[in-house]
Amino acid sequence: MGRKEKFTLEFKYQCVLEVLEASQSERTVSKKYNINQKLVNDWVRIYRYNGLNDLLPKKYTSYDSNFKLKVIQTIEEENLSLFEAGLRFGVPSKKTIIDWQRNYAKFGINGLKSKPRGRPSTMNKSEYKQLKSKKVLTKEEELLLEIECLRCENAYLKKFNALVQEEENKRKNWGASHCRIKA
Repeated sequence: MGRKEKFTLEFKYQCVLEVLEASQSERTVSKKYNINQKLVNDWVRIYRYNGLNDLLPKKYTSYDSNFKLKVIQTIEEENLSLFEAGLRFGVPSKKTIIDWQRNYAKFGINGLKSKPRGRPSTMNKSEYKQLKSKKVLTKEEELLLEIECLRCENAYLKKFNALVQEEENKRKNWGASHCRIKA
């Protein structure tokens, strides 16, 4: 499956003009440029409804739950198609509106609330604030902290020495087994 093809504003406008002014059918234009007829159809409808600016590519937009609810209610009250609702409210994808409708039907207004994006933090905010706070430690707390640091350092050095000793033993054993003189 190839990547999604992007079309320039000029190309879209040219296709629209061929349909509207040159009296060519959407099917003829789509065959001429080897693109999906539905695309040409959508571009013509968008141009007729909102003009040239709506043919520009849309940036990612985050919608609040009130806006989503308004779109869903308007679709139901005025019996709009998904395409018409998208044009009226500036929502570029019908799939987005379908998702809103599904979530609203399943979870009500809570289904329309935005979910946090990205990876959750591993440390909660209160713990992070405690670590960052400039709280002055008592003498006892300072000593306990220093003892803990020294214990960690000691354990690290012991492990390091054990690894060095192990390497030396390997070298001695390897050298002794390979350097024997045959009698």
